[in-house]
Formats: sequence, C-alpha cells, structure tokens
Amino acid sequence: MIVQVIAAVVGTTAFALLFEVPRQYYMTCGVIGGIGWFLYLFMVEKLGLTAVEATFIATVVVVLMSRFSAVKERCPATIFSIPGIFPLIPGGGIYWTAHYIVLNQYDKAMESGMEAAKAAFALVLGIIVVFEIPQKLFKIQRKETGKKQGE
Repeated sequence: MIVQVIAAVVGTTAFALLFEVPRQYYMTCGVIGGIGWFLYLFMVEKLGLTAVEATFIATVVVVLMSRFSAVKERCPATIFSIPGIFPLIPGGGIYWTAHYIVLNQYDKAMESGMEAAKAAFALVLGIIVVFEIPQKLFKIQRKETGKKQGE
C-alpha cells in the first residue's frame, strides 16, 4: 500500500507539472493526490467498500482539501483538485473495456465498462457536492498581528 501511495504522490506531481501548475504548488498537489489514493485503498482493502463508494468518498476529501488549500494559497481550487483526482480516475477499467471489445468478449466489456462509468460518475458527483458548499465556509480566520488599520 505504501508503494502505491508513493506512486500516487509522484504521479500526481507529474500530472501537475504536465498541467502547468505553478512550481510552488507541486508538493501540495502531490500530497493531496497521495492522501486521496490512500483513502481509496484503505476503504476498499480494509473497510470493504466498493470501488464506486471509495471513489466518491476519496473525491470528496480531495476536493475539500483542494478548496482549503486554494483559500490558504489564494489561488484557484482547480490547481489542486484536477491533479489531486488524477489517481482516482478509472483508467484501468476503461482500458479493460476497450480490450474486451477488441477480443469480442462483450460480457466482460459491459461489466468493466459499467464499473468504470459508475466510478467516473462517483468522481463527478463528489466534485459537484463539494463545489456546492459556499466559499465563505472555507475561509480561514487569521489572527491579526500588529496594529489595526488607522492606528
């Protein structure tokens, strides 16, 4: 599991580089993607959730972390959310669907395709749920240091 999480951090960081995220945000993107993948694996392997359920919950956490990071860094949330969800995209399921279609194994293609579609839908639903939360709830109260304005 540790190797997969490290690979998710590296892959997310590489995707952030490819997506032309500013350099100072690479580490945050990688950590968010790694945490999302860890949660996914933990929920599937240890808690026995389905891939679709785990994808939804991990996506919600990734997008929440992205929105908090965006407020903290004063930048758009997409800088963190797009690379952060990269490990959760059901690319393997899409590959196997195409593979089974080429081999004329339509039953297996339908099964893997439906699982990939459900996981993709869970991903989109998780993003929508979090982005419907009002922005003001993500504001971090900062302690004022120094003098007040006008003094």
